[in-house]
Amino acid sequence: MVKAATLGQKALVEAVGVFFLVFIGAGAVIAAQYANLGGAALIAIAFANGIALALAVTFAMNISGGHINPAITSAMWLNGFMKSRDAIVYIVAQLMGAVVAGLLLLAIYPALSGIAVNYGTPSLGSSIGALEGMAFEGVMTFILAFAVMGTIVGRRSPGIAGFGPGLAVFIDVLAGGAFTGAAMNPARWFGPAIAAGFFANWYVYIIGPVIGAVVAVALYKYIIMR
Repeated sequence: MVKAATLGQKALVEAVGVFFLVFIGAGAVIAAQYANLGGAALIAIAFANGIALALAVTFAMNISGGHINPAITSAMWLNGFMKSRDAIVYIVAQLMGAVVAGLLLLAIYPALSGIAVNYGTPSLGSSIGALEGMAFEGVMTFILAFAVMGTIVGRRSPGIAGFGPGLAVFIDVLAGGAFTGAAMNPARWFGPAIAAGFFANWYVYIIGPVIGAVVAVALYKYIIMR
């Protein structure tokens, strides 16, 4: 019989998963700037974020559930899928993993390219206001959280590991990356923001994703899973 993971082990794998996502996701933004990819940058960044999340969820799901996102954890807690203590530990671990990734980006990536894109920190487009940004982030995170519920949590899960959430992130970045940076995850914003010291519209990247995730998880739990 396989021994159940401890809370510490779950927290560690969540921290590593978020580190993986933030380092690859934000790193791709810096690399696109460095390579001057122009119009191809959005596709490259979408692939990097989607594949990074798919792999992170896949290696974490059998240990921690593969949240890799404080918004997902908050939604799971608010909808009764986990205890308060566990949720707090998860979120702290996720943010720590994000900060380590952000500081590593700061240390090893070329400063000129990193500074030009605030080390991959998601930010609002020039024509996007805060309310519009929250709406974008809320809808995109709803799609991500719904994919998590349908492919991992739901009783009829198709068993495709992290492919569902990763694909959701890929299409979300294509649809919304130009407008908000498509964080869908407070940790994905927080780590690079710490590295860059760039906190403009910070509430957009917390409120939007949390609301979107809570609505998606509630809809799936109380209507679809009934």
